[in-house]
Amino acid sequence: MATVISPVADVCRSAKRAAAALAQIDTVVKDRALESIAAALEARLEEILAANARDMQAGVEADIGDALLDRLRLDDARVAGIARAVREIAALADPVGEVISGERLPNGLDVRKVRVPLGVVAVVYEARPNVTIDAASLCLKSGNAIVLRGSSSASHSNAALAQIAAEAAVAAGLPQGSVNLLAGGGHDELAELATQDRTVDLIIPRGGERLKEALQAVATVPVIYAASGNCHVYVDASADLDQAEAIVINAKTQRPGVCNAAETLLVHAACAAELIPRLVRSLGAAGVLLRGDDRTLALAAAEAEQAASGAGADAVRAVVQEAQEEDWETEYLSLTLAVRVVDSLQEAIEHITRYGSGHSEAIVTKDVSAARAFQRGVDAACVYVNASTRFTDGGEFGMGAEIGNSTQKLHARGPIGLRELCTFKYVVEGDGQVRA
Repeated sequence: MATVISPVADVCRSAKRAAAALAQIDTVVKDRALESIAAALEARLEEILAANARDMQAGVEADIGDALLDRLRLDDARVAGIARAVREIAALADPVGEVISGERLPNGLDVRKVRVPLGVVAVVYEARPNVTIDAASLCLKSGNAIVLRGSSSASHSNAALAQIAAEAAVAAGLPQGSVNLLAGGGHDELAELATQDRTVDLIIPRGGERLKEALQAVATVPVIYAASGNCHVYVDASADLDQAEAIVINAKTQRPGVCNAAETLLVHAACAAELIPRLVRSLGAAGVLLRGDDRTLALAAAEAEQAASGAGADAVRAVVQEAQEEDWETEYLSLTLAVRVVDSLQEAIEHITRYGSGHSEAIVTKDVSAARAFQRGVDAACVYVNASTRFTDGGEFGMGAEIGNSTQKLHARGPIGLRELCTFKYVVEGDGQVRA
């Protein structure tokens, strides 16, 4: 089999051998392999959907929830999108060999800083079968071998996708072991993978806080955490309220079960009296439950009193509940939004600093100085002015796809694409120089 499902150490050693060969393979061969993968996904669509149907049925029976089911689901359009992303990655410039900087030293040595693959990248992820192909494609294009470990909830989908990708890659000229899958080993398997520091160069976990904590407890391999997203939208006093309403609705409802969806709305007191009743109506109509502070509750109550009928008033009251302290730090991944009224831009920044996860934060404002203060004051991987947080995505950023969004500050931050899957080496050329 091209995709290996076997003891962890054996898989990682196989990937290490493949990585040594991949680092030297020409761009044209890697691009041909990616095109082969995309074509195989399209040709074997029925096989993929049949495997996914088994996972979906098991997910329904296990009652994993709508958000996870949405992440798990594949259909014709989503598979076509995955194949399209593979081709977009193939069309991107190859980062391997890129000269980051270079100079000639006074002693005549030529020093160049050159981008090179990391080697073996392990990706640990939950209920997102598209990650199987996105991650494999990004790693292959950047000259890395990959070890995939998905969740049991997507086991059939991941197995089908990884097998298709591995077979297509080998047939196109990439080495055996370039794409590898681990499955079925539970927490012991995860712990063993996290300690393969002689063969694995980097682990990227893509999942919730429990996965992060499990790796932090045991990992000896370097880890970039594609962590949770407690994202905020702050509506400033000067905001265009039509624009603000559209951004809030998109950030919360366009796809609520993903890490770049908004989880908390902060509204400046100067525009709260007009904006919050509008949002109570529009978000309520979209099925969103609001968890509000005292001022939000008061504005919602006033809106209920003005409702044309008893039924209308009851509908408004049903939309808004009292927020508790834990609501400000919760990544709902559902149609729930915490709402707080603040008295200043600085108060909004302080709230985000206290509760945010460093993922994506947005301000809606017409005040340039407020926008600049927000950009400077908010510490996050992505900071938006007058745009939805939903754009934090490798595909949207022109990277073709992503393995995840890093909320760390070292090596990679934000979408993890081709360049983030590389390190560098210094290449030094001389003409017989020796050090005195």
